[in-house]
Amino acid sequence: MRQNPFGTGKDVLTTGEVAKVCNVAARTVSKWIDSGRLEGYRIPGSKDRRVPVANLLAFMKKHNIPFDGSVSGNPRVLVVDADAETSNTLREVLASQTRFEVRTSDSAFSAGIECERFRPHVVLVDESIGARELEAFAQFVRNGEDLAGTRLVATGARFVEGDEVRLGRLGYDRILRKPFTARSVVETIERSHALTS
Repeated sequence: MRQNPFGTGKDVLTTGEVAKVCNVAARTVSKWIDSGRLEGYRIPGSKDRRVPVANLLAFMKKHNIPFDGSVSGNPRVLVVDADAETSNTLREVLASQTRFEVRTSDSAFSAGIECERFRPHVVLVDESIGARELEAFAQFVRNGEDLAGTRLVATGARFVEGDEVRLGRLGYDRILRKPFTARSVVETIERSHALTS
């Protein structure tokens, strides 16, 4: 049997298999198909969708989605917060409610080291690390060739009008205002990684 680039003998993948490849939720894949962003089709008489492997490869290349040649794997998330208790709580909640691999860091410096080792898909960076470190960390990630696909989300309670634009110019893809719910964090991570905005 001839193997496709994802290590299976299939020419067509399910939304669940595409979700594993892209490290997103299956419903995100369905949205991509329904909106026409990813070429796929619905099985007649069913709600199930299928995506030809060639279409998935083209989609991943177009949207710079990292390809590791596998239909297995979990989204990797790095939480950067000067308050270790906050980051550990967030790690525990995400680990218990999602399939994310989560690591934590308490400074831009240690987060940079963790990025080199862990290669996160999404990094949540809290403003508690300081404005200079927020900027320096974004520059580090955006200048790193191996981190080109990493999505950055700034978190904090003190954001004011204009911060979203300012942080966007620095390289942050989104901001997430505190207090937030576990669901809003999960959705933000999924949207950031899934390129749905």
